[in-house]
Amino acid sequence: MSPAFAVSSWSLHRTIGLSWWESPDKPAQRTEAWGRGRVSMLDLPAQIAAHGYAAMHLCHFHVESRDSAWLKAFSAAMADAGVALSMLLIDDGDITHPEHHARDRTWIAGWIETAAMLGAQSARVIAGKQPPSSDSLALSAASLGSLAREGKAQGVRIVTENWFDLTPGPDEIDYLLDEVGSDLGLLADFGNWKGADKYRGLERILARAGDTHAKADFSAVGMDENDYRQCLAACTASGYRGPFTLIYDGPSDAEWDGLALERTFIEKHMA
Repeated sequence: MSPAFAVSSWSLHRTIGLSWWESPDKPAQRTEAWGRGRVSMLDLPAQIAAHGYAAMHLCHFHVESRDSAWLKAFSAAMADAGVALSMLLIDDGDITHPEHHARDRTWIAGWIETAAMLGAQSARVIAGKQPPSSDSLALSAASLGSLAREGKAQGVRIVTENWFDLTPGPDEIDYLLDEVGSDLGLLADFGNWKGADKYRGLERILARAGDTHAKADFSAVGMDENDYRQCLAACTASGYRGPFTLIYDGPSDAEWDGLALERTFIEKHMA
């Protein structure tokens, strides 16, 4: 079986250049975060299709405007290009914050509404940025459960990720998925865990994942092929059959080339 591929807008942040970062405590602000960019957001779907991808993940800070006119225009550009918005990545908020968890949950719920307006199939919510404890895990599970139900009512599947302090290993991921139940999905990121237990941990959570951030580690000398190979071996051992959403975060500005290297490596490995 040929693997399905998607690409995240983060992989093209230098190509896009601009960002419109919004946080629970700050309104969106347009900045040239990574330069002036070479492609507009409304032209990005056609570029993605031209490079052979039929699906994408969109970072919330790459949403140029939450006005209905812009959201409709971006959705139309996606439809015209034949590219599906498989996930909106909500890259801020802490539903386990000791003081601001309610505020952040409300902010995230608003972005889930935006995901629905964009026609996104799913939205990724950070499980929490606090160290794992019985209280913080319970608070995360309660918020993820309610957000998952709200998302489901709007046609958006809510997923979380092995990211930030609350989820340092597979035990915490298993707890959240078991506690919330089938309404919550999982995105497994290759690059968020380090250390000797990384690949065993990935194998455990990949068995429950519906999507990946297939991120290779790049340095000035190139891709860490050994690490990427072991991540893919964990996919095979776990029985993972979902898509590979490619994340390029290397030092080169040639982002499309970096994505092509990852895609070719996966195709050869799976063959």
